[in-house]
Amino acid sequence: MNAVIILIIAICVFALGYRYYGLFIATRVLKLDETRRTPAESENDGHDYYPTNKYVLFGHHFAAIAGAGPLVGPVLAAQFGYLPGLLWILIGAVVGGAVHDVVVLFASVRYRGQSLSLIAEDLLGKRAGIIASLAIIFILMLTLAGLSLAVVKALYMSPVNTLTVLSTIPIALLMGYYMNRIRPFDYLGGTIIGIVLLSLVIIAGPILGHLPFISSLFTLGEIPLRVMIPIYGVLAAILPVWLLLCPRDYLSTYLKIGTILILAVGIFIVQPEIQMPAVTEYFNGGGPIIPGPAIPFLFITIACGALSGFHAIIGTGTTPKMITNERDILPVGYGAMLMEGFVAIVALVAASSMIPADYYAINVPPAVYSTLGMVPVQLPELEQMIGETLSGRTGGAVSLAVGMASIFSRIPFMQGLMSYWYHFAILFEAAFVLTAVDTGTRVGRYLLQELVERVIPRFSEKRWFPGIIITSIVFTFSWGYLLYTGEISTIWPLFGMSNQLLAATALIVGTTLLIKMGQKRYMWVTAIPGIAMIPITLDAGYLNILNYLKMESATGYLLTLISIVLMILMVLVLAEAIWKWHVLLGKKVSI
Repeated sequence: MNAVIILIIAICVFALGYRYYGLFIATRVLKLDETRRTPAESENDGHDYYPTNKYVLFGHHFAAIAGAGPLVGPVLAAQFGYLPGLLWILIGAVVGGAVHDVVVLFASVRYRGQSLSLIAEDLLGKRAGIIASLAIIFILMLTLAGLSLAVVKALYMSPVNTLTVLSTIPIALLMGYYMNRIRPFDYLGGTIIGIVLLSLVIIAGPILGHLPFISSLFTLGEIPLRVMIPIYGVLAAILPVWLLLCPRDYLSTYLKIGTILILAVGIFIVQPEIQMPAVTEYFNGGGPIIPGPAIPFLFITIACGALSGFHAIIGTGTTPKMITNERDILPVGYGAMLMEGFVAIVALVAASSMIPADYYAINVPPAVYSTLGMVPVQLPELEQMIGETLSGRTGGAVSLAVGMASIFSRIPFMQGLMSYWYHFAILFEAAFVLTAVDTGTRVGRYLLQELVERVIPRFSEKRWFPGIIITSIVFTFSWGYLLYTGEISTIWPLFGMSNQLLAATALIVGTTLLIKMGQKRYMWVTAIPGIAMIPITLDAGYLNILNYLKMESATGYLLTLISIVLMILMVLVLAEAIWKWHVLLGKKVSI
């Protein structure tokens, strides 16, 4: 199949989904009210709550939710063939992920920017709120440590990538100060400044990065990177949202969306053929990359890009505190998710356009690859062109970079630039992930403040800086320690399962909200995808536990215990919700 056909199908599905289903949810289900004051206006403190231009906010929100998931997940899931992942992304994003995102964002806006755990406490009861809060904080710690490891791997001993990524921080500070202090609300001017400086950095980075002095300064090993990333996380959690977090995410969105659009145009020009079969022999029994069948593992491998509980953390974290008008909830919540779905489609195409033997050679350890009976076809030539060893570089990031670089280098006038495009793709992936890390850390600070204020009420004060600093440092240290020790790599498989359990929980909370609003005739909008994910995710958790027990080690038993605890916590929340439905049905209150 020609890859162009897949892109055309995706564009049509997402455009129609936004135009009809998204608008239906906004006008009929949620009844967005553009005359109603938002928390950004009523609670404006100039620090966390701050009315923000919808285009800037779209950039922040998209950058925050689009981490490694929409890039790496589809690449790994290509093991099952291109068709299962394609169908899950198209259907899941429109009726699952985008619905999830827009509903939780709406809920938080109506609840004065509060987190999912506090919303759950009000709708389901105090017990459910505390359980949800503990589970969310733990899942967020796992997520941030795992995502940060991906950044470490991308920047390790790469002065060009490190220089370019770090340069986005002072550029963002300049943009934030310009748009809010020098020329308030001059978003066009700030955007031009940011794009021009970012373009200069991207162009000059490969030249400057190879100068002896700069190369020695920015060639960093894993330990310095594992320390620097949490330090950046603390700054992102403490500084006013308009100064660093929002402008940096906004700036990164131009890099992200710009790269994806150029890649999409490249696919239309090059018209690569999909080399991966529609369905492979690994669909039913698992394979060398994902050790389990497509059902249920497809649904936890491709999370961001189709449906992701991590989005609920962002959608009830920074974004609702910056929504200027309720009508912006549709493009920011529903639209950003569909954009992420398109990113996932492009990543799937890039991976599936590789020759299968080369795809597996990169994503499978050499010892395992030798048992598959395959022989690399183009990989030796690709390694020579790029100047790096590619075989056995597991995890999905490298194979995605190779797929992207192969398409870029086949565009007219781009021949001979395979090495440049490969390193640019690695930089693109690092920028993609880091924006989720900074926003996730700030949201973690919010969650920890809400938890601590139950014991020390003063932590609820939005302008009490000792509380802000203490919770920022404590939360960042928690995931920073896991990042520094590297132990998170042993429990990373838990994230896929726990992430989708959180998505199911958020959809169930959203269903409860709709019932409480008197919109019970539309409760199916959130109830169907939420309930559908429960057995699928619990099945994946059960199969994970069986794999952990086979390890017959302390690590395996620890993973088993953590899996069981997370599954029980989420099931308890779901049980509380189902019971609450019986109480609320037939009632109506103002939210």
